[in-house]
Amino acid sequence: MFFGKLELVKIFWKAFGIAMNNNELQYLTLLNKLVTEGNFKEDRTKTGTYSLFGYQMRFDLQENFPLLTTKKVPFRLIASELLWFLHGDTNIKYLLENNNHIWDEWAFLNYVRSTEYTGPDMTDFGHRVLTNLDFKHQYELEHAKFVQKILTDEQFSQRFGNLGPVYGKQWREWQSRNGETIDQLLNVVMTIKSNPDSRRLIVSAWNPEDVPSMALPPCHSLFQFYVLDGKLSCQLYQRSGDVFLGVPFNIASYALLTHIVADICDLEVGELVHTFGDVHLYANHVDQAKMQLARTPNAGPQLRINHFSTQVNEPNLFDYQLTDFNIVNYHPQNTIKAPVAI
Repeated sequence: MFFGKLELVKIFWKAFGIAMNNNELQYLTLLNKLVTEGNFKEDRTKTGTYSLFGYQMRFDLQENFPLLTTKKVPFRLIASELLWFLHGDTNIKYLLENNNHIWDEWAFLNYVRSTEYTGPDMTDFGHRVLTNLDFKHQYELEHAKFVQKILTDEQFSQRFGNLGPVYGKQWREWQSRNGETIDQLLNVVMTIKSNPDSRRLIVSAWNPEDVPSMALPPCHSLFQFYVLDGKLSCQLYQRSGDVFLGVPFNIASYALLTHIVADICDLEVGELVHTFGDVHLYANHVDQAKMQLARTPNAGPQLRINHFSTQVNEPNLFDYQLTDFNIVNYHPQNTIKAPVAI
């Protein structure tokens, strides 16, 4: 049903000479495939998913910046989370200071499971907020108090705002056996500058020793850069992908990362290749997915990187601020809300 509509969109655009948003069609084709062909599986969150194993999308970053237009995707949240990674940070305080709440639930879960928490029972809050309005009100009050305490109480923030050795820690301060740390991302940037044909331009977030200490093991677990004809491409391997809520963020985040590294290395952007292990649509997102598939994509936006905040001629990984990123000609359709599986 939906795949036929996607094919009609392509024919319509071609017939009327409209610029085709091939990047968005990559995502919509995957979303449609999960709706029509996904294998039902039980999962850790007890929600249930429609799943496929082994899938790949390719995004031409010269065509546009792959921020979806069939629903609004909040670029500012994506950019602030990526800067959080780039800074090597693992505490949600920075995110909260930038009004970014995408990691709140995992930190809050650690708090309500601790002996320090004395409020109402928050067991299985991710599911209960969907069906119990009284509980939802209780959760919102406890969550608001938690956020405020993270922002104002440094000791509390250090204890309950820290998510363990998640992405930023592994990218920028991988702990070696001899006690030293490895800045994987900086090493890769320096290698791109000195030896762009290297086949070792790899950053891994999957550290088996640290996985048990992480609030959430890394879903986007490894990425590799590739330089050809003055263009930088990136391939991401994602072991697990929530295709409705998470994957649109992941696409835009790694597209932005590719732009940043290309900017630092004085290269153009090439492709983002997005490879999945288990890619899935949660059972309680199917109706939302069908709503999105019924929409026609608009032309994709462009990314402009300014250097208003940099104080040196050559920007580095720590120079970028939110004000340096500008999305141009982004015309999304309305947001489609869906619950997060915890």
